[in-house]
Amino acid sequence: MTTTHLLYLHGFRSSPRSMKAMKMAEAVQSRHPQVHWWCPQLPPSPKEAMALLMGGTTDWPTQNMAVVGSSLGGFYATWIAAKTGCKTVLLNPAVDPARDLSRYIGEQTSWHDPLETFFFKPAFVQELRDLKADPLTHPERLLAIIAKGDELLDWREMSSRYASAHLKLLEGGDHALSDFDTHLDDVLAFLDLA
Repeated sequence: MTTTHLLYLHGFRSSPRSMKAMKMAEAVQSRHPQVHWWCPQLPPSPKEAMALLMGGTTDWPTQNMAVVGSSLGGFYATWIAAKTGCKTVLLNPAVDPARDLSRYIGEQTSWHDPLETFFFKPAFVQELRDLKADPLTHPERLLAIIAKGDELLDWREMSSRYASAHLKLLEGGDHALSDFDTHLDDVLAFLDLA
């Protein structure tokens, strides 16, 4: 089934202004203008983020929707994929954000605008635990692009979590996938955009 509705989910402290989000938006707009694109600013509360996303995609045709998620957005995308069965692309996806983000409780700054701040509450760690999506449903509909050079997340843990999915394991690289341009065509091909 071709994708007519595409959701992009940014990572922790990130935004729709991330390099990958903007490159995806530009590619979709220029090559597939008929595809409905949505890349919302996610609230710091995982529970609120999921409510926003599930509410915003309620009317989407699940057989024609797809989601791309980066880092924490990849964790969220995995949860959405488990609920909808949609095609999913994961970019250095967080595997255990409840563990990893527990050290970030407190005031945080936005990556793209240090003047923007938010408070990461202790309750958000439990909200992340509540979102665990095990085991993977429909792994054949998932593509994970994982950089061995990721400086924030362990590529072995990511590879193990998504071993049954389509896996593109990169030598080197970084958490931001600074070379995203070289992977964009693979992402678009996997999504089979209308």
